[in-house]
Amino acid sequence: MPVLPSWLAEPLWVQFKALLPERPTYDPAHPLGCHRSRVPDRIVFDKLLQVLRFGCSYDAIADTTCSATTLRTRRNEWITLGIFAQLKRIALDAYDRIVGLLLEDLAIDGCITKAPGGGELAGPSPVDRRKLGMKRSLLVEDYGIPLGRVLAPANRHDSPLLAPTLDLLDDLGPLPDDITIHLDAGYDSGTTRDLLDSRDLLGEIARKGVKAPVQATQRWHIERTNAWHNAFTRLARCYERCARVVEAFFDLADAIITVRSLIRRAWITHRWETRPSRPR
Repeated sequence: MPVLPSWLAEPLWVQFKALLPERPTYDPAHPLGCHRSRVPDRIVFDKLLQVLRFGCSYDAIADTTCSATTLRTRRNEWITLGIFAQLKRIALDAYDRIVGLLLEDLAIDGCITKAPGGGELAGPSPVDRRKLGMKRSLLVEDYGIPLGRVLAPANRHDSPLLAPTLDLLDDLGPLPDDITIHLDAGYDSGTTRDLLDSRDLLGEIARKGVKAPVQATQRWHIERTNAWHNAFTRLARCYERCARVVEAFFDLADAIITVRSLIRRAWITHRWETRPSRPR
């Protein structure tokens, strides 16, 4: 079973390939010119998708076509070049151009996941008997398209992560004049309201002590996006120890989520020659 359907994997790979620098199959500096050829980038890309989706180790996914060392080396090379971040940015720009980002209503929330491997972003989880975990403070637009995230150890409270999460808005370009930030009861404090006021943002904050269904408002989109992220096992149970590797996998997951939503929504609003007979 493929990790992603072809209608989603192929557009991702075509754009990803366009961002890669030109590399010869054989190293021209080799004295004999007879060393093994470079492992194709497509094989490495497909295996990284499998690691992201299934959460398997590099050694488990390695085979005769690509070793675990090559996977890690090529992954680090692409991270250094900023390929994953560029892919996410391009996917987000394409979605905004074709469908349109709904930036008048944004939602922010924290989500705690497991990090049994420890590392730079791991900390004792307050909801899992102090086992190592990781928290992400996620920012999404009104449909649930991920706009960015701030990663921290699991023992960090949501409220202090609000300011760096709001800083992600600076990377989105022109913004509407009136933006409403939807938050849960964990942010119900005067500090949060002062922070939103200082940035000229409106706040729709759930009140402590009031049952959630009465005041759920427009926060369900971010809960759905958290579920989309947790469907990638590498993010729900992270063994990566290096922060930049975790960020790269999140960028790749965000690109997948954005392109998938773009294709599904564009099927209704746009027509093209190879348009399938029914939605994906």
